[in-house]
Amino acid sequence: MKKVWKKTAVTVTVAAAALALYGCAGSSDTEQTGTAAADKEAEATVVEVGVVGEYNDQWDTINELLAPENIQVKLVKFTDYAAPNRALADGDIDLNAFQTKTFLDNDMTQKGYDLTVVGDTIIAPLAIYNNKDKISSVSDIKDGDIIAIPNDLTNGGRALKLLEQAGLIECDPEKGFVPTKADITKYNVEIEIREAESATLANILPDCAAAVINGGNAFTAGLNPVKDSIFTEDVNPDTNEQVPQLVNVIAARTEDKDNEVYQKIVEAYQTPEVEKTIQEAYQGAFLCAWEGAGNAEAEADEAAEETQKIAAEASEETTAAAE
Repeated sequence: MKKVWKKTAVTVTVAAAALALYGCAGSSDTEQTGTAAADKEAEATVVEVGVVGEYNDQWDTINELLAPENIQVKLVKFTDYAAPNRALADGDIDLNAFQTKTFLDNDMTQKGYDLTVVGDTIIAPLAIYNNKDKISSVSDIKDGDIIAIPNDLTNGGRALKLLEQAGLIECDPEKGFVPTKADITKYNVEIEIREAESATLANILPDCAAAVINGGNAFTAGLNPVKDSIFTEDVNPDTNEQVPQLVNVIAARTEDKDNEVYQKIVEAYQTPEVEKTIQEAYQGAFLCAWEGAGNAEAEADEAAEETQKIAAEASEETTAAAE
């Protein structure tokens, strides 16, 4: 967190000019008011927030809401999912907002970071996107087809659970929400699962029958999980116990979890104004997931119903084909 002192030099210059012109007489009320305003602007607090991806319209709205508080969010953009937590732990940024709770938990366990969730933000549903030249639905996927998934443990495990929801595979339930390929107990369709960097999945889709891509990377590639996918993650907490772990979060160093400025940023994020921005900018690609968000439950119900319908149809067709 940094203080912005850019305006100080201007204030000093103006004050010096005033003394030269008018001598040592007392300053007018107007001059005092102007100096106070400049001092207030000079003390604006800048908070650096690490993000991944190019679609961050909500932060413009957040900065508008924080302006009366003299707080400004400066985004620090990363392309590597491993970088924002490392930067936060090292003190290079103040907060980050790019990951699910599961991703954060695993990163802290593996790397020893002392970080804490300070606020919930969105759910970016994972979805299966098809190579339109090869398939048009999950039921078109056949033995030997290549399905690409993320190569990191958290998103890769989440992708396998999505393939399980789609009826393509079955995973060892004892492995929880982050199974690996070694934990697949049954292939209902003998697909070939290939792992790749999350950011590259949309680019390699032409070489596959389908790819499992997270919401942020999909949106960056011009894909929308609502309109362009053939199967979307169930984000209804009533039907998918994994949902609380799918929520994206704002994270801070644990020592800073009670920082009042950071809390104001979280409060600004979790407002109707930001919710409206997310709805309009991302057209259902991201769902607001904080407590009290008006759209999350309705959108989750709609997405879950569609997912369950597609899963049932795919299961029936797979069973019929096997017989």
